[in-house]
Amino acid sequence: MSAGGRPGALVIGGDYQGLAVARSLGRRGVDVFVLDDEQSIARWSRYVRGHIRVPGLREEGAVVEALLDAARRYGLEGCVLFPTRDETVAAIARHREALSERYRVPTPAYEVVAWALDKRRTYELAARLGIPAPRTWTVRSAAELAGIDGEPPFVIKPAIKERFFYATGRKAWRADTRAELEQRVRAAAALVGIEEVVVQELIPGGGEAQVAYCAFFKDGTVRAAMTAQRARQHPPDFGRATTYARTLSDAGLAAPSISFLSAIGYYGLVELEYKYDRRDGSVKLLDVNPRTWGYHGLAQRAGVDFPFHLYADQTGTAFAEAGTAAPGVRWIRLATDLPTAALELAGGRLAWRPYLRSVLGADVGAVFSAEDPLPALAELALLPYLAVRRGL
Repeated sequence: MSAGGRPGALVIGGDYQGLAVARSLGRRGVDVFVLDDEQSIARWSRYVRGHIRVPGLREEGAVVEALLDAARRYGLEGCVLFPTRDETVAAIARHREALSERYRVPTPAYEVVAWALDKRRTYELAARLGIPAPRTWTVRSAAELAGIDGEPPFVIKPAIKERFFYATGRKAWRADTRAELEQRVRAAAALVGIEEVVVQELIPGGGEAQVAYCAFFKDGTVRAAMTAQRARQHPPDFGRATTYARTLSDAGLAAPSISFLSAIGYYGLVELEYKYDRRDGSVKLLDVNPRTWGYHGLAQRAGVDFPFHLYADQTGTAFAEAGTAAPGVRWIRLATDLPTAALELAGGRLAWRPYLRSVLGADVGAVFSAEDPLPALAELALLPYLAVRRGL
């Protein structure tokens, strides 16, 4: 509980994504606490009242134990939870009832978020609703790969991200030949089991084709929304994180997004990632992230404060704000954008003049803020650690 009896907020994960949550709420007078199992840049923010370091947050039991212990030891009962990673979303969703005795829990039950966290279910529902998605195949053995009737290149990805991601540091692998497809599928199966391996067609195009619909969704209605182009990402092929994004006018993403979210009875903050397919002119659903996303601080600069929308709804706080982000606002995370762009410039895949204009024209940074400078200094000091621990 915040000073004066106002509920506080507990952000789970203190990287730049958690930092944006802390700044959103802290600027509005909410006491913000950060719980993390990594070196946290958010702990240095002027808007963070307390930081709790725990041994690990990758296992479900560890997440729940850490949250319940934090409530008891630090008096955090009544705080609104803000998870920033899929594994913490899953843990909170599975143990929502127990955690709701201590916290305000905006994360829906697991039977809801599973439609987003498990790509097999995501694409199954998309097909049922008529939402375009890449052609997708699941196989029960490598021998069944011969039955895939598509043509290379293919994408090999896990149905549920975490184990594959922490083992490889990648979201997906590319296969340019049938032989490479078999090799990659066998390697992925060794990591996560064949039942969790998903094979997809590769939609051509880079950042210019990547768009997203972001929302605060409640009772079948969009309460706040932002459409964005995820123009650059790190790594460039299958990005773990967006490095440069800008807001757009609605690109036709609202209708399929609302259809999907309504079908599962979703509540809360969410990002739906799409890719424009120039081959048939459609926009195809790739991922659904049932939590805050890396560049959500862009929306605050564009006039929509997603974290406070959720906080206000959870606490009954009166809050009137425009519900749609203004187009043309640009966001950058220099720590990942600069090294990624350097490789793209060297390979001739990016022109330096437009790149320089995009950097100089950014409206908001992921970390640097003149009124809250210490997190940026902390990130500089932690760059070697972040490169090893998370690949930045």
